[in-house]
Amino acid sequence: MQEVLALDALDQAALLAGGELSAEELMAATLARIEALNGTVNAIVSLRDASSLMAEARAADNALRKGEGKGWMHGLPLAVKDLQDVAGLPTTKGSPLLAGQKAAADSLLVARMRATGAIIIGKTNTPEFGLGSHTFNPVFGATGNAWEPSRSAGGSSGGAAVALALGMVSVADGSDMMGSLRNPAGWNHVYGMRPSWGRVPDGPGEESFLHPIATDGPMARSPRDLAALLEVQAGPHPAMPFGLPSESYVDRLAAPVAGRHIGWLRDWGGAYPMEAGVLDTCEAALARWPSAGVWVEGCAPPMEARSLWWAWCVLRAYAVAGKLGAFYDDEAMRAKLKPAVIWEIELGREVTAEDLREASAIRSRWYAEAAALFRRFDALALPTAQVWPFDKRAVHPESIAGREMDSYHRWMEVVVPASLIGLPVVSLPAGFGPAGVPMGVQIIGPHGGDAALLQLAQAWHPIRPEADRVPPLLAQAAG
Repeated sequence: MQEVLALDALDQAALLAGGELSAEELMAATLARIEALNGTVNAIVSLRDASSLMAEARAADNALRKGEGKGWMHGLPLAVKDLQDVAGLPTTKGSPLLAGQKAAADSLLVARMRATGAIIIGKTNTPEFGLGSHTFNPVFGATGNAWEPSRSAGGSSGGAAVALALGMVSVADGSDMMGSLRNPAGWNHVYGMRPSWGRVPDGPGEESFLHPIATDGPMARSPRDLAALLEVQAGPHPAMPFGLPSESYVDRLAAPVAGRHIGWLRDWGGAYPMEAGVLDTCEAALARWPSAGVWVEGCAPPMEARSLWWAWCVLRAYAVAGKLGAFYDDEAMRAKLKPAVIWEIELGREVTAEDLREASAIRSRWYAEAAALFRRFDALALPTAQVWPFDKRAVHPESIAGREMDSYHRWMEVVVPASLIGLPVVSLPAGFGPAGVPMGVQIIGPHGGDAALLQLAQAWHPIRPEADRVPPLLAQAAG
């Protein structure tokens, strides 16, 4: 039954619906895969009791036999990122301050996925409070890359990306403030999508209006699954502002893409230092596009990177300080926060009203510049990361190509242009470097252009580099 774990989620769902596969069989195979591999990579945490999961799988089978399936995800095992609440499970967010606390109810995102039949098996690992694109925390430890477990999985959706790549789940949720979907997807040879801001609401919260910069979204091994999961996650919520209307994506994937143009922003005119081989790998991948009738053209930097970075740091630190400031104010709690969290909170508390106004003005100018670019290009492209997956024992890269990084997140600057103005992005698998670890390319569309990006991703899937390559861990398990 292990071969069924290599199938796309929609293919697994079709077998379940047709009675050719039972949810009990799929759950047993999933738990066996987790037992075999998770000890090496540490992708899934807070795994539920096997007997309870098998009982839920049998109940799902009974419901299908009675014609009471809930949706296309009915019977599929799903592990949820440990920033989301799942009723009865811990939501540690990778912090010792929250370890052991159990959620009373599902978050909106989890409720939507559960309502369509998903069986929640546990959580996927994340950095402390989701900060930093390297998945390690003092509660569960570090997550290893699916292709080379001694290296970083990326983050903050690192556990999700690794679980996908190794067949522990067939789709996964993630979230993205500063590349948290895109970077781990690129580093694990899967797909990740940051939807247009407002497409996937995170549910009513303490503050819903000011400077939104993060969003939840889907991760998958194929664009079809990415589109199907987005349909489940997306849709406005009456208590949330700025919501975008629901759309169908799966049945629109086959739209022709021939004649579309992609603007290749490369390293933003040298503003973003790149480790050797990153640009070469991405450009070799992009050279495949003409076989699908899509044309790639170099694009000069449309705006000064320094301004975008300053505005990003202001808005991000301000948001982090507002969200996590209460932990900082308690001295005992502050002692348990990692230095990067403390630094962000302190930086955010120094932000002035004039800083916020200027950051918002820069953001507004960039949105207008991007809109002009999208009159010329259907999508823009950048690497998903500026470095290859690094040693998972490191905290973060301290320099790239001889340029010192002046903060714990400066090495992720390449993801900022899309995040700053809430644009949709899909991370495409772009191939492998000399060390055998993956890299991705992010394709960026205009706000609201999620369907068009998914169509490009669908056209990419059959021409993607090294499509048949299998993580060594899987090859060893099969052998």
